Amino acid sequence: MELTAASHSIPLSDGNKIPLMGLGTYGDPSTTPKGTTLEAVKLAIEVGYRHIDGALMYFNEHEVGQAIREKIADGTLKREDIFYCGKLWNTFHPPELVRAALQQTLKTLQLDYVDLYIIEMPIAFKPGETFFPKDENGKCLYHETDLCATWEALEACKEAGLTKSLGVSNFNKRQLELILKKPGLKHRPVSNQVECHPYFTQPKLLEYCQQNNILVVGYSPLGTSRDASWVNLACPPMLEDELLVSIAHKHKKTPAQVALRFNIQRGVAVIPKSFNPHHIKDNFQVFDFSLSDAEMKAILGLNKNIRFVELPMWSDHPEYPFNDSY
Repeated sequence: MELTAASHSIPLSDGNKIPLMGLGTYGDPSTTPKGTTLEAVKLAIEVGYRHIDGALMYFNEHEVGQAIREKIADGTLKREDIFYCGKLWNTFHPPELVRAALQQTLKTLQLDYVDLYIIEMPIAFKPGETFFPKDENGKCLYHETDLCATWEALEACKEAGLTKSLGVSNFNKRQLELILKKPGLKHRPVSNQVECHPYFTQPKLLEYCQQNNILVVGYSPLGTSRDASWVNLACPPMLEDELLVSIAHKHKKTPAQVALRFNIQRGVAVIPKSFNPHHIKDNFQVFDFSLSDAEMKAILGLNKNIRFVELPMWSDHPEYPFNDSY
């Protein structure tokens, strides 16, 4: 199948389609100026992006929704042309809270449905008013829930037409199997959103997901921010890698474009986050070149099996997913 800027959607296992190139929208709410997300998403849609990845927990879904609605209103696209992925946050895992969480996302977006709704993390926090509940010592308050029960509540949301597809994020093989082998499973997860880039190629998890018709959506496909509170700074900046730089030079592209093209050619969707207009435009320019088999093999060889996004603050949670090898 020929992937082009105008047509790069691939089928999901439930018959729906997802564009392989998306825009991530996470930004630190304390440092991102009001209106930044709105302008970034509007520009992305004008550039050609048709896949927007967001979350209630990003605290900017109102701007994402406004951008989508404005571009529908001005005739740039129809609702069915845009693919929006929303996420169930850790404090909403109890089955009785799942639908209300999705409805809160829809109300914030001012849209009738999302295209994909995913469990953001396999770990549950204590439900309540705050997204990051802590005890008096500052320790995160966890909550014991059953991922299968949470999934059943998501299935009901799909059947009610609130989301077209269902998926997960940051799930390891064992956690995926919990869902796939659940008695009475009605709707399989179509996707697993995980960290994936040339320094962390996820070969075993990717193979397992592909065997089970689960699309891998790669977050932090360019490495990630250097925020020491949640990022492994021991991993060197990936886009300065000599091999990526040399391949980029050969194709008259940037190392970022090479890294994105690498994942797309492996059948991995990518959601690079940017609020920078230049980067938003640049990141989309990955459909006018391709990497040779030799180049793909060389980039695969860069794998260091090192995560940028370790989330060490939750590593003592019984469902912390990164203790397993994959």
